Amino acid sequence: MIPTVVWGTGNVGRAAIRAVEAHPALALAAVLVHDPAKVGHDAGELGGLGRPLGVAATDDIAAALAARPRAVVYAASGDIRPDDALADIGRAIRSGAVVVTPSLYPLYDQRNAPPELRDPILAAVAEGGGSLFVSGVDPGWGNDVLPLLVSGLGTELDVIRCQEIFDYSTYEQEDSVRHLIGMGHPMDYQPLMLAEGVPTMVWGGQIRLMARALGVELDEIRETLDRRALETTVTTRTMGEFAAGSQGAVRFEVQGVVDGVARIVIEHITRIHPSCAPDWPTPPDGVGAHRVVIEGRPRIEVTVEASDEGENRSAGGNATAVGRLVSAIDWLVDAEPGLYDALDVPLRPAVGRLGRRPA
Repeated sequence: MIPTVVWGTGNVGRAAIRAVEAHPALALAAVLVHDPAKVGHDAGELGGLGRPLGVAATDDIAAALAARPRAVVYAASGDIRPDDALADIGRAIRSGAVVVTPSLYPLYDQRNAPPELRDPILAAVAEGGGSLFVSGVDPGWGNDVLPLLVSGLGTELDVIRCQEIFDYSTYEQEDSVRHLIGMGHPMDYQPLMLAEGVPTMVWGGQIRLMARALGVELDEIRETLDRRALETTVTTRTMGEFAAGSQGAVRFEVQGVVDGVARIVIEHITRIHPSCAPDWPTPPDGVGAHRVVIEGRPRIEVTVEASDEGENRSAGGNATAVGRLVSAIDWLVDAEPGLYDALDVPLRPAVGRLGRRPA
């Protein structure tokens, strides 16, 4: 069994506890929390399992890493604290652990990551012998392994389009929804996530990964952006009120241009209420989906809907991101120490988990 630490117990960390507990090759060794109110609580409670696991949450990072866990699922956010996340991840790698995380977007495409991110990780690998794999859902499997797999079913390919289409009223991360993405703010507010160049920083690595796998050279990566205001005030279950006239929907593309044509496209269509921008594409059930469209011969469309934690689509997406990462741990443990990306790490069948429910 591979002793594994889950670091963070938010939206991603809850799913990580469940995924580690369910994996037949992993053993939950510790759960690290930041909130003092969570210290001492059982991991099963924090992970929403409804039963104790016998592992009490702790905020003692030094002690958890001194126990030399073989793996760490780093589930703390890096969106607004990238320097702290990088330092935490480096610390875990130097302890000798394999680290998997969705928290540092530039390292999804680790070959082209900026030196200020890549160099400290490589130094930590050399010092401690650990490894790092950074991935998720979107960015992540929704725009690397899934579209590449589906592309192999085609005869002629004109455009690969990856879409995330979501109603964000179910997303229980209000700071990100309101402030990073701008929902509920006046239309002249500049959300950080929509600032020029930021979508490319987040999703450009996925464009480059797909181009590398497909054997094509990119001319450039471009962005498009459209925003819509709410026509009426709406109230959401998890985040309260969003006023009429404030931002209610966002649509953007990150485009990989090949020979002057946008051939590899990652598109996001995000709403705070279904009534906003009804002319834009919608998911089949109006709530949320990830979709890959291969324009060519034949035309292929694959839509993935995931739900968890009471039919919550945002939680379902988080759970699939965690599934991709946690399923990679035993492969990474057997591999050489290093820095890996989605083209290195295979997505494998769930061996030993069909029909299995942990005792």
